[in-house]
Amino acid sequence: MAEEREDGDVARDLPDAARTPGEEAPATRRRLTRRDAAVVERQLGRPPRGACRVAHRCPCGLPDVVETAPRLPGGEPFPTLFYLTCPRAASAIGTLEGSGMMRAMQARLAEDADLAARYRAAHEDYIARRDKAAAEAGLSPLPRGMQSAGGMPSRVKCLHALVAHELAVPGINPFGREALDALPEWWAAGPCVDVTTLEGLDDLPGEESAGTAADGADAGKRHGNGEAAR
Repeated sequence: MAEEREDGDVARDLPDAARTPGEEAPATRRRLTRRDAAVVERQLGRPPRGACRVAHRCPCGLPDVVETAPRLPGGEPFPTLFYLTCPRAASAIGTLEGSGMMRAMQARLAEDADLAARYRAAHEDYIARRDKAAAEAGLSPLPRGMQSAGGMPSRVKCLHALVAHELAVPGINPFGREALDALPEWWAAGPCVDVTTLEGLDDLPGEESAGTAADGADAGKRHGNGEAAR
């Protein structure tokens, strides 16, 4: 169930398959606020690079996926549009990766034409959304042929990236959905970071501290979750 928060954003249960595939989760296009940026910094253990919006909120109310600009302030490409920030979710996904799930997915991809088509559609959705984000930020799109995320469309390389895509755009990523369904309730113990000292921060958009459009406009350009060095 959705719960309206004082900042106007929404704390939601995890998405389910009932939503129209590819339908963006509600209340996800707001600029990253100062409070959100501070939360993400605590989650990552460093200031977020290129993060401009909350793409999904954990049921606890904190961001767990952020949308990043396609180019970083220095101009380098940043292919991963949707970046998983919650350390508990990341740890649980790492356990799935260690279980051999990706190898099994890769094998199925070679045998199931319908699954391969849906995975390719997820790849195309990712590229289209990344290009749209670049256009909205006044940045040059990334070169054609550059990777999307997670190994799409022909490989399964990073479940963190695939789950982040599925959380941000419910119903679009078949392997992201499978991994998400296999995860424990990582939010059950409450927020993953201490937010009690952040109460004084307002919920106004940050002053480019989130690495948004204006950061890279003069330099020209910006890069991807779990695949590229951060």
